[in-house]
Amino acid sequence: MMKLLSISGFLMLIISNLSAQNLEEIIRRADEKFRGNSSQGEMTMIIERPTWSREVTMKNWTLGNHYSLIYITAPAKEKGQVFLKRNKEMWNWVPNIERMIKIPPSMMMQSWMGSDFTNDDLVRESSLAKDYEHKLLAGEKIAGYDSYKIELIPKEDAPVVWGKVVMWISKTDYLWLKGEYYDEDGILVNTEILSDIKMMGNRKMPTRLEMIPADKPGQKTVLIFKNIEFDVKIDESFFSQQNMKKVK
Repeated sequence: MMKLLSISGFLMLIISNLSAQNLEEIIRRADEKFRGNSSQGEMTMIIERPTWSREVTMKNWTLGNHYSLIYITAPAKEKGQVFLKRNKEMWNWVPNIERMIKIPPSMMMQSWMGSDFTNDDLVRESSLAKDYEHKLLAGEKIAGYDSYKIELIPKEDAPVVWGKVVMWISKTDYLWLKGEYYDEDGILVNTEILSDIKMMGNRKMPTRLEMIPADKPGQKTVLIFKNIEFDVKIDESFFSQQNMKKVK
């Protein structure tokens, strides 16, 4: 009995030390798999509903955490639309009506392109590593990977929209494999499943992301990374309203 208690105490000490020292670093490394100093790539988004589905293809450029530009390449009726993020602001260029639209704060939680992602998902300023307190819940196997299951609770006054986030990150390669997003009342809103692990650019990362709303059976949005290059040469001036009308 004493031996079991000693083992249990030792394991709790390991968990405590990991929680105190390394969880922020684990989350940062998992999140940075998708970022780099800059990037450019191509993606396909599949919006699935119980009676229909549609596909949107796009090109994407990023610079750090504060700048991104998305150019829609298909379908034809939406081709040429451009979305620009500069810091906390978001703009949409609609070529069919030659109109530049600024997305107001009141619309940030609305659906982006009819998907299960929101406008806020595109401009997220919060940091999963810096803006949340972290707690290791358990070690758990998911999709064949031994993983950390980590609970994130927002710090006071942090610029976040979720009341709680739970993440699963692999112990090797720090792969983000699953996320659960809860509102302020503790009710599950979305589940995120990340899979199809491949080498992209110079890193190993999930290339398929599914966002599944908890209260809408038969509905989800799938985002597939077709190709992506990291740490490409790109200037801040690329992310401008003027360039939104020129980019292809």
